[in-house]
Amino acid sequence: MSEGSRGDSLAFGQVVIGPPGSGKTTYCHAMREFLGRLGRSVAVVNLDPANEALPWPCALDIAELITLPDVMDSLGLGPNGGLLYCMEYLEANADWLRERLQGLRGHYVLFDCPGQVELYTHHESLKNVLAQLAKWNFRLAAVHLVDSHYCTDPGKFISVLCTSLSTMLHVELPHVNVLSKMDLIEQYGKLAFNLDYYTEVLDLSYLVDHLASDPFFRNFRRLNEKLVEVIEDYSLVSFVPLNVQDKQSMRGVMQAVDKANGYSFGDQEHRSLEALMSAAVGADFHFASTLAVQEKYVQSQDKAVEEEVMDL
Repeated sequence: MSEGSRGDSLAFGQVVIGPPGSGKTTYCHAMREFLGRLGRSVAVVNLDPANEALPWPCALDIAELITLPDVMDSLGLGPNGGLLYCMEYLEANADWLRERLQGLRGHYVLFDCPGQVELYTHHESLKNVLAQLAKWNFRLAAVHLVDSHYCTDPGKFISVLCTSLSTMLHVELPHVNVLSKMDLIEQYGKLAFNLDYYTEVLDLSYLVDHLASDPFFRNFRRLNEKLVEVIEDYSLVSFVPLNVQDKQSMRGVMQAVDKANGYSFGDQEHRSLEALMSAAVGADFHFASTLAVQEKYVQSQDKAVEEEVMDL
């Protein structure tokens, strides 16, 4: 008999990961509110020992077990080494986590994870904890948040693609990559291509050509070409755009995650979703739609093409 078959009921949820400042905690709060409106019982679990002042209530906090400041003070470690130690300590005390999670059975669980990239690209402890969750009958999808401002810098975007691919291969969970803070993307600068180019990760040779216009990156064209080849050979990375203030955007991410982790909602939730999506604009949402941003870039490119045709 497997460990997960000993009376543990099936539970669904999301493992929210990503670099610091990508909006993981804000996403967890927004998704909890959104799913709660659909009738799901949602619980947020904080697995970030560096997250001392949580802005939102959570059902379970790793601070009950260990905190980063305590580790740094007692062991003389820096923030990076201390965070790795905390995850190793959590792995060693997996029974504590399982006992606490028993009280959340029947809930859809959002795991708010630390922002240290090493945890998702090559360190084993968090990966092993997630493997334990799978044995305990949790059906999870990794939601990897990336700040959308990286789209405005081709070099940084290639770096993000490499990190996302490495994370997908290492974490070994159904994976949804998300471009967060789409409502702020126009403040970061003009995109070189349509938004679809970045979300669908289309022909990256255009991105290499765009990089070559910079004298610094021109010297590394061959390296960039090889990095792009690796990303395209795996053909795994794509992104879902997210604006947490836009219910259409939240719905798109929710549906992508539900498809990834196998969650299937019933008729009552479907009716709640339809009612929510058809509701008039209220004080709880600000509908600066992501689609409007996308349409703007599509229209601007179409206009540019028309002008080129006229010039000919």
